[in-house]
Amino acid sequence: MIKLCANLSMLFNEHSFLERFKASADAGFRGVEYLSPYEFDKAILAEQLKENNLTQVLFNLPAGDWNAGERGIAIFPDRISEFKEGVDQAIEYAKALDCKQINVLAGIIPADIESDLLARTFLDNIQFAAVKLEQEGIRLLIEPINTFDIPNFYIKNSAQVLNIIEQSNCQNIYLQYDIYHMQRMEGELSGTILKYLPHIAHLQLADNPGRNEPGTGEINYPYLLNLIEKIDYQGWIGCEYKPLNTTEQGLTWATDYFTKD
Repeated sequence: MIKLCANLSMLFNEHSFLERFKASADAGFRGVEYLSPYEFDKAILAEQLKENNLTQVLFNLPAGDWNAGERGIAIFPDRISEFKEGVDQAIEYAKALDCKQINVLAGIIPADIESDLLARTFLDNIQFAAVKLEQEGIRLLIEPINTFDIPNFYIKNSAQVLNIIEQSNCQNIYLQYDIYHMQRMEGELSGTILKYLPHIAHLQLADNPGRNEPGTGEINYPYLLNLIEKIDYQGWIGCEYKPLNTTEQGLTWATDYFTKD
């Protein structure tokens, strides 16, 4: 069964952030995800989830100064303490929101640090986070991101994540597979999803080009979602796209999946 969750960082932006919880529930979503909860009090977010009967599916580890263009800090050797503090903060929020998955954004490759040091730092940080999260029953996810939208992003394909999982010798590291990002970097969406399915804990979607809702671009979403349903994928699918108009106007593609819920 397809389970869709609303990405509140991108959908329902006609509303204030806290109003987006109710808007999501009213539209038919049963779960939500977003980039960062840390700007809000845990109790306020938990109240919104409870009032609207929503599951907190996912959020990210603290990713640095987003407004300044940072997209993760896990590769930086001079910010290891900050990363570890962020893991503790994320656990506090995850426990308050009953969230069982946290995603890590690796960061943008700096020009002045050797690649071997970046790789060692990232692996050490990932191992630390995976162990800490496992103690709380929370999965650690790693997301590859396309380097057209974010040039020089450190993790850019699925194979990199699988390599890190193997090197880490940790059982609590999973792949967050964003269909839009991986269409741009890998293609062969059906084959890639089938290949990596045992390691995929979360899917996200948007069409390409444009990163708008399904049906606006080249990805055959009726085929792909049918495949995902047939292979009995058990996780959520995050709707992380930019609506062409209002979110509600662009949700016609999802109607059948909401009715199945």
